[in-house]
Amino acid sequence: MTLKVARRGIVPPFIVMDVMRAANARQITHGDVLHLEVGQPSTGAPRKAIEAAAAAMAREPLGYTLALGIDPLRERIARHYSADYGISVSPERVVVATGSSGAFLLAFLTAFEAGDRVGVAAPSYPAYRNILTALGVEPVLIPVGPSSHYQTTIEVLKAHAEGLDGLILASPSNPTGSMLGKPALHAVADWCFEQGIRLISDEIYHGVTYGMAVASAADRPGAIVVNSFSKYYSMTGWRLGWLVVPEDMVRAVECLAQNLFIAPPSVSQHAALASFDCEEELDANVARYARNRDILLNELPSIGFKEMAPADGAFYIYADIAHWTADSQEFCTRMLAETGVAATPGIDFDPLEGRHFMRFSFAGATEDMIEAARRLKNWTK
Repeated sequence: MTLKVARRGIVPPFIVMDVMRAANARQITHGDVLHLEVGQPSTGAPRKAIEAAAAAMAREPLGYTLALGIDPLRERIARHYSADYGISVSPERVVVATGSSGAFLLAFLTAFEAGDRVGVAAPSYPAYRNILTALGVEPVLIPVGPSSHYQTTIEVLKAHAEGLDGLILASPSNPTGSMLGKPALHAVADWCFEQGIRLISDEIYHGVTYGMAVASAADRPGAIVVNSFSKYYSMTGWRLGWLVVPEDMVRAVECLAQNLFIAPPSVSQHAALASFDCEEELDANVARYARNRDILLNELPSIGFKEMAPADGAFYIYADIAHWTADSQEFCTRMLAETGVAATPGIDFDPLEGRHFMRFSFAGATEDMIEAARRLKNWTK
């Protein structure tokens, strides 16, 4: 007898992880891979965070914490909003989660019913639409491009927001690195509230910007904010993130967290608490990303990558390759095989136009950016 497999698990793969697997396989056979595919810092957790984790393991058993996270970390996150954004956030509204992935799951389950429609920019992080689909929520693709700075501005929303129950907005964005300034972000957040659209603001790349100031939606009515210790704080494998939720959602999020996760990782919470005191080390990482960004922005046009998204923040360059191919996945597969440079096809981020784009991550070593540019220049001659 063949037993059924639930349809909610039938979602597209996260293609970047497939690219990483192929890159690792080539590394074994050729030993020459340059990883420009995965969006994670090449550095580990900051020193004080590691020391705090070791100290916590030495002094206590590190059992379950409360589902919302340890109070000192929730309080420290709240102070972060006051110090960095001038926003007053009650620690009671802060929810520590198992990575931003766990945070998105909690946010989606709390904010949306099955059958609801949630706007998602195209291009954007693929897990948004795949998680929504698995939950029975319909992702509605909203095409964005150069004319809107690759963002869902009010003008874009007015053309595409009819019938939406929610909107996911990321600034800085993955894969484009595009950002909305404070007036524009707040205008979108307030417009969504007036229209009865629940805004989920993805702010996981805050701290990784290049001259443009970030703005948070944490003080906008009805908005849910998601952030993470994976990007600026360089703690991807520690699997820790957080939400800032409206007061009337806290208990629902807590009950879901209790049942789905019991608690966020204990040791990671102690490390994360210390990471707020590592600004000098973490800003040095961002300075390296800035150097890497400059190298690629200077070199890629001469290689043939003429049209690129703004790269205001995060550590990505999203490049138009339509003059070379209409199949970005095949292009990236061939590029990896022939040059050892791994990058992510745009189809991962945009089912509409992604076949004409690809994403480079410049979160790695500066020498890797220089070598990748050299190899690609030879490859495209």
